[in-house]
Amino acid sequence: MRVLLAILIVLGPLAGLAADINPQRAKFHYQMHCEGCHTPDGTGAMSVPRMKDQVGLFLETQSGRDYLVRVPGSAISALNDEQLAEVLNWILVEMGGDSVAADFEPYTANEVGDLRVEPLNEVERYRSQLLLEIAEQRSRQAN
Repeated sequence: MRVLLAILIVLGPLAGLAADINPQRAKFHYQMHCEGCHTPDGTGAMSVPRMKDQVGLFLETQSGRDYLVRVPGSAISALNDEQLAEVLNWILVEMGGDSVAADFEPYTANEVGDLRVEPLNEVERYRSQLLLEIAEQRSRQAN
């Protein structure tokens, strides 16, 4: 019992999230819809951005959070809103590493549904601007 209690204290907010994600189903959807470009471990292929140990950085700003849903691979995927929310949350938990805050707010199907109606067109430029915004925010917080 003490071991279980210690695990729940360490996991904190992620413990509840784990119950909302079916890892086998999320991994299957990742394999079918994302892995071809992002690779099995999220390191990215050719010009596809790396997600492994970095994807959580986008959660530091609202624009970045929105970006993960609005990129064309997410926004126009065949997954429904609930499935996409689950896959995004699974990616954050499984691939985000230290880039994801322990208390991050998981995506919901409603949030995904609202955001994906406006897919991004200029993805690379938008991503570059977001990374600058995140870097500036981090710099302000450090000072």
